[in-house]
Amino acid sequence: MPDKSQYFTSLAVSHDGLLRALKASIKPAGGPSNGGLDNHMWAAAVDRQGIVRAVCRSGEPGEQWPGSRAIAIEKANTANGLSLPSFAFSTANLYSGAQPGGVLYGILQTNPVDTATMYAGDPAAYGSADDPMVGQKASGVVVFGGGLALYDGGAIVGALGVSGDTSPGDHNIAWRIRRALGLDKVPGGITADDNDAIIFDIGIMGKSSSGYGHPVSGLKENKVAQEIGASANGK
Repeated sequence: MPDKSQYFTSLAVSHDGLLRALKASIKPAGGPSNGGLDNHMWAAAVDRQGIVRAVCRSGEPGEQWPGSRAIAIEKANTANGLSLPSFAFSTANLYSGAQPGGVLYGILQTNPVDTATMYAGDPAAYGSADDPMVGQKASGVVVFGGGLALYDGGAIVGALGVSGDTSPGDHNIAWRIRRALGLDKVPGGITADDNDAIIFDIGIMGKSSSGYGHPVSGLKENKVAQEIGASANGK
């Protein structure tokens, strides 16, 4: 039989590497603002098979939203599961299509969270190098900002999920982390820039003109997204 281990080791993202990139990307740890609430955060990375390779948190236990650990893992699972070697979807790109009447309506029911793995083990280990989800298959679907596929310039190698702030703020942090990891060689996407940037085109009637838009929060995430190139066409 062929050695399948190669498919599970192609994502060269360690816990320490992901944690360094996370801390460098958020204000509470000395990095820049995301334009949102500037909270401590969770980050998770999965390989192309959807196996969790790292889960980390930027603050001490209790300094970030406890529920966002699972959300970060679910975002990574979603971005990986719906991106291809030649075309990336961010979780931000899925928001409008998942609304009633949208082309992705019902997607949230397609891959339910496996609670037996997501909440297993000692909570004291959550976010550490020994997080119980490491080595387990990720599950769940999330359709708002913070999940990005990872590309090394030759292939898609997995995905990243970030959670703990407003959803457009999460997107900005994920964008920074992916760039810091050198895994931002996105080959194509739904935006006019041919990537997986967030699209702020939801009008006053609540409809996205592209069909792939994401709402703003009323804070400054869209301004930061423009500055770092994380929004489509600089909007």
